[in-house]
Order: sequence, then structure tokens, then C-alpha cells
Amino acid sequence: MTPADLSRTVLHTVRRAVEADELSAVVPDRVTVRVPPRPGCGDYATNVALRIAQQSGRPAPEIAEVLRRRLAAEPGIARVDIAGPGFLNITLEGASYVRLVQDVLNSEEGAREDAGEDAGERSAPPLLPEPPPDLVRRLGADAARWSLLCPPGLDRDLLLAQRESNPLFRVRYAHARTRALLRNAGDLGFCPEPGDVPDESAAAVLAGLGDHPRVRAARAPDRLARHLERLADAFLRWQAACPTLPRGDEKPLAVHRARLALAEATGKVLADGLTQLGITAPAHL
Repeated sequence: MTPADLSRTVLHTVRRAVEADELSAVVPDRVTVRVPPRPGCGDYATNVALRIAQQSGRPAPEIAEVLRRRLAAEPGIARVDIAGPGFLNITLEGASYVRLVQDVLNSEEGAREDAGEDAGERSAPPLLPEPPPDLVRRLGADAARWSLLCPPGLDRDLLLAQRESNPLFRVRYAHARTRALLRNAGDLGFCPEPGDVPDESAAAVLAGLGDHPRVRAARAPDRLARHLERLADAFLRWQAACPTLPRGDEKPLAVHRARLALAEATGKVLADGLTQLGITAPAHL
């Protein structure tokens, strides 16, 4: 279940509760779900009960309890808890995350990344226009194109630096890291296999994968670039904390294969996003 799927499920739950006269409220046009800021608060959270309480005058915890009971019975949802003044914290079944990774790996957008080292070479017309020739000569084609997203007054030469403060470097480095993990796993004789990833820090990576189709469809370059930055940062934090490859004499386990599949899916999404912007996604950096 992707974040978009979950948003629709929550909205459908509100609508059914209103139709059953369990709630007296106007059904909102849309419902948002977000990754909670702290571990241990479920996979996603929504404030829909608080929004309904404002218009109905009914206490938010009561509304949250009505929605909690209904949501907990939905396929793909393992548990729903009420937190604070009426937030709903939703924990998905592990199999939902497995399907999400499988869907990314099987997607046409992801398949583009496998065709060569630089996904940008086969891109459709990019979202960003061609940068001025003098900027291309100064920065190179990729950095020049990304610089079109930078705020006025920023020193665009920073985009040439291979360091953490350079968002383009972080995104491309994260992609190259996913490719390196796949090469190293191949040397060790094992392949990615989507499965349950028990790491709490993987939630932000999975959320980024789930959000990608919606961000992609919006065709908004700034929004896409920020999305790629968030996904790259989440992946690099997760990968540093949770080893994808076996260590020492350790044999590859199911969790290593599942982590490798998540890394491969992340690489495909990063490559696809860069391709949309007309920027190459090198396998080596």
C-alpha cells in the first residue's frame, strides 16, 4: 500500500462512516498521510480526525476512535493507534511494503535505469529547459541544469563540489551507492529479493518510493528535486545504519536480500527522477 493508496483508504473510511451516520461532517476532498517524526509511532499518521472535529464540534478522540475501528479492518493495515489530541498512527502489514518494492522494480520507469550507466541519455523531453551555453561551459550540463532550480544569488559553483552541502551530489551519490551495492552483492553471489525489511529507519525510504508516482505525475521540477533530495538523504541514513551486505564470514540472509531489493528500488526511482530533469544518473561517482 503506497501513501497515495493509504490516503484514498482513509478518505473512503471517512465517507463510509458519514454514510453510516457514525459521523456528522462534510467529507473532505482529500486526506494527507505523513511519516511520523519519531520512530515507534506507526508507518504513517493522519490528522483527519482533528480536521473533522473542527467542523463538527465533536471531540477529536471520539472521531478518531470511529475511524480507528474501521481502518483497522482494512486489508494491508496491521494496526491503528490514537495519539495525542486525535492523530491516527497507522502501521501497515509488512507484505504491503514488499509489494511496494516489487512494483517499483517492475515499473517501466525503473526499467529505464537498467538499460545503461547513464539513465539520462534515454530521457523523454526533460522538465527543465536547456540552460544557457555559458552556464553549461562553466558547470557542465548536469550541474547547469540543476542550477536552474537554485534560488537567485546562490553560488552555483557549489554544485561542482563533491560534498554533503551539494544536493545534486547527494542525489547522484545515493544512486551510485545503490549500483555499487548491487555490484558487490553480485561478487558475493547473491541477488536482491523483495521481503520484509525490519528496520525502523527504512520507513522514510519506503515512503519516498511510495510518493514517487504522485510527484512524478505532477511534473513540477522544484517539487521533484526536493523529493529526490529527501529520498537520497533517507536512503543514505538507512544504509549507513543497516548493513545491506554481509560482514566478514557472515552468509547472505533473507534480510540482506530484502535490503538489497530496497536499495535497487531506490536507485531506480532516483535514476528516473534525474532522467525527468534531464540529468544523468551515473553508476560510478
